[in-house]
Amino acid sequence: MEITPIGVVRNDRTDVRNTDNWGAVRSTITVDERFGDACLQGLEGFSHVEVLFVFDRFPETDDHREPGPYRGRADLPPMGVFAGRGPRRPNRIGVTSCAIVSVDGRELTVVGLDAVSGTPVVDLKPAMVEFLPRGVTQPEWVSRMMSEYFAP
Repeated sequence: MEITPIGVVRNDRTDVRNTDNWGAVRSTITVDERFGDACLQGLEGFSHVEVLFVFDRFPETDDHREPGPYRGRADLPPMGVFAGRGPRRPNRIGVTSCAIVSVDGRELTVVGLDAVSGTPVVDLKPAMVEFLPRGVTQPEWVSRMMSEYFAP
């Protein structure tokens, strides 16, 4: 299986170790010219977009069998590889729903994308109410741990 990026992220975040305060990060995704200048047409009518990207700055890990402390924190319970959203994943694919700021030709500006500058984008999908989950639940500690993640 091969996946070719459709674009790239540009913002002022470059440190992959700085993992909090993504809420006010403004990013511009420039879609590759092979898709033409109208490739984002219609997206401006949506409030949010789901951005699928690759955690390309993290080395691949071959062994995902043993649960580890969430986000590497010893004060959090161990979690299996598919119980978290971090970058150390089998295919290193990330996904974030972001608020759309503007659409201009092949440039999409969003707020709240937790990807550093230069990150390859593999797909964009408009967020549609019909696809959003209902009744999401999670362990209480997750809300505490993530309280600063999307803070401005």
